[in-house]
Amino acid sequence: MPSEFTVIRRVQFAETDMAGIVHFSNYFRMMEEVEHAFFRSLGLSVSMSLDGRDIGWPRIACSCDYTGPLRFEDEVELRLRVVKVGGKSLTYEVDFIREGQRIALGRLTSVCCELGENGMRPIPIPQPIRELIGECHVEQA
Repeated sequence: MPSEFTVIRRVQFAETDMAGIVHFSNYFRMMEEVEHAFFRSLGLSVSMSLDGRDIGWPRIACSCDYTGPLRFEDEVELRLRVVKVGGKSLTYEVDFIREGQRIALGRLTSVCCELGENGMRPIPIPQPIRELIGECHVEQA
């Protein structure tokens, strides 16, 4: 699998604000969209059962730096890179590219958790998931 996973989409009218540009909060929704597509491309889900355990990936950190605006109808490439695979966490970067130019750079970290009756608890990333993600990451802790 390549080191980058890409989704191409168009900016929707509902994602823009009164200034006609994408509201900052929608960049985080788009990061989640490409993350979910990335997991599906590996045959996984961000909410799944594995070996009798329910697993999820809550965020522990998320940021986005903006260098230009996106507007209604713009075509944007969302390029996700796994930049770190920790014992229990994944860190991604997402480039927002319009017409070959970076518009924003997002970064998010999620922790692998087992979901149970008493809430969630962090667990080591299961080996089958680690192996699939390992084919496309940059650094392993």
